[in-house]
Amino acid sequence: MRVPRDRGPRKNEEIKLSPLRVIGADNKQIGVIEREEALRLAEEAGLDLIEIEATARPPVCKIMDYGKFKYEKSKRQRSAADAKKAAETKEIRLGRSVKIEEHDLRVRMEQARRFLLSGNRVRIIQRFRGREMVHTEIGFDQLAKVAEELGNYGKIVVPPKLMGRQIAMELVPDRSKVAAAAAKEHKGGAPASDADELGPELRKQIEALDRADAIADAEDDEMDEGETDEGETDEGEAPAEE
Repeated sequence: MRVPRDRGPRKNEEIKLSPLRVIGADNKQIGVIEREEALRLAEEAGLDLIEIEATARPPVCKIMDYGKFKYEKSKRQRSAADAKKAAETKEIRLGRSVKIEEHDLRVRMEQARRFLLSGNRVRIIQRFRGREMVHTEIGFDQLAKVAEELGNYGKIVVPPKLMGRQIAMELVPDRSKVAAAAAKEHKGGAPASDADELGPELRKQIEALDRADAIADAEDDEMDEGETDEGETDEGEAPAEE
């Protein structure tokens, strides 16, 4: 089935119904008038007659420049898309424990940098395993290092906070810093830093880290289940007599 292409609102002679409720170029109501009269007013003003509410009765039309109308519509759509992206939170985990390799940490920070440059909110998580909980300051130091590295692109909105066996913090893009960084990269001929335009090597490294984290999660779940099974006793079973 062929999907019809959206050609935008009807304008000028494409508008067939009459009468029309017309708004002037000064945004003031002209009122309900016949189609021919509305077209004449638009032509005298050197502008277009654009149908802005086709389902209303009578249809609502406005006298304005069609090019300006398309530009303002596109601008509103971009703003809506930016707002949606800003509301989307990307989560990055710094390995299965605080013993993350320096190279892996660098990969995760580059991933976070790309997300910030793309306008995303980023949540960074540092997990602890076993007796690492005794030294949570290591995790806080790790996140402080990450925050400092990303300071040229974002700002902390949720400071590092211990929640169970992990610490989390959240950053949002700093618009002025992101704009400056993007301009600097463009001037230097660097590739686009959009998170959706990761280079093949970086994408490969991120996918490898994600797989390792998934395996670690499965192992931790099995370990937790094993500890639970060992700790369970049958309340109805009497102790064996010697």
